[in-house]
Amino acid sequence: MIKAGIIGGAGYTAGELIRLLLNHPDAEITFINSSSNAGNLITDVHEGLYGETTLRFTSELPLDSIDILFFCTAHGDTKKFMESHTIPEQVKIIDLSMDYRIESPEHDFVYGLPELNRRRLCKARHIANPGCFATCIQLGVLPLAKHLMLNSELHVNAITGSTGAGVKPSPTSHFSWRNDNISIYKPFTHQHLAEIGQSLRQLQNSFNSAINFIPVRGNFARGIFTTTYMDCKISLDEIRRIYDEYYDDHSFTFIVDKNPDLKQVVNTNKCLIYLQKHENKLLIISMIDNLLKGASGQAIHNMNLLFGLEETTGLKLKPSAF
Repeated sequence: MIKAGIIGGAGYTAGELIRLLLNHPDAEITFINSSSNAGNLITDVHEGLYGETTLRFTSELPLDSIDILFFCTAHGDTKKFMESHTIPEQVKIIDLSMDYRIESPEHDFVYGLPELNRRRLCKARHIANPGCFATCIQLGVLPLAKHLMLNSELHVNAITGSTGAGVKPSPTSHFSWRNDNISIYKPFTHQHLAEIGQSLRQLQNSFNSAINFIPVRGNFARGIFTTTYMDCKISLDEIRRIYDEYYDDHSFTFIVDKNPDLKQVVNTNKCLIYLQKHENKLLIISMIDNLLKGASGQAIHNMNLLFGLEETTGLKLKPSAF
C-alpha cells in the first residue's frame, strides 16, 4: 500500500486529491498538513467527503512514514519548503504548483505530462505536475510537434471554470461577479506559456513561433474548453492518422468524430480532441476538467507511473449524465 502525505490540504485541488486517494485501491493517506486547519476534520473543509473519512488536518510532518508527498501549495511555497526541510531520500514528490515545471540543472523534477514524458516519469523521484491550461493546450498540439508541423503562429482561446482561480475568494471569483459574465485576463502573457513552449521544443527543437494565447474566465465552476487554430496544408485524414497514432497507447486522451462539449469531460480524467479543416486552417478543439486531468487526476496518474501501477488505477471516473 502506498502511504501518502499531503501539504496544503484546504484548496480545491487538495480536495479532489483527497477524494481520489481515499478511493484508490493501492494508496492510503497518512497525513494532510494544513497549519490553518490543524485539528479540524477534513470534512469541515471538504464537506463532499462526509461518510468517506474521519481524518483530521495536522500541523505535523511525519515525513519518514510516507512513500509519496503531494504539494497542493501556493506557487512559491513548495520551493520554500524544499529549501527549509529535509525530505527522506526514499520519499517521492509530486508538486502541483508551478515552482519546478521549467526543467533546470538546479533541480531534478521531471515535467509530469504523461503523454509527453511517460518513460521518464516511471523512473523519476520528483515530478512537477503541469498547469491546467498548459495540459489542455499541449494535448491539442503535441502530435503536430512530434511531426515537426508547428511552423506558423498558434492562435489559442481557452475558457476556464472559476475553480481554476483557487479557493481563496477574489473580486473575479465571487458568484455575483462570475455568474452570467465573461472576461479575458493575462492575454498573450499567461504564466503557462513557458511550460507549453518548453514541451513543444522538446519534440520540435525548431519551434519558435508565437503562441497567441487568450485565457478567458468562464461562468461555470470546472472545466477548460480550448480552441487552437493554425496554418496547415496537410489533409484532415492525414492529420487524424497522426493524432490516432500518437495517442493510441495513452489511456485518457481520445480523438472524437463529433464536435464535443465540455460536460463530456467534467468529473473525469479525460481529454477529448476534435479536429476540423477550413481550407488551409486547422482547428483543434481540446477539453479537460481543470481539477482532474488539469491537476489532481494527473497527479494520481503520475503516482501510478512512479509505483508501477496500471495507469488508470483509481481514475476510471465517469461524467454526469446531464
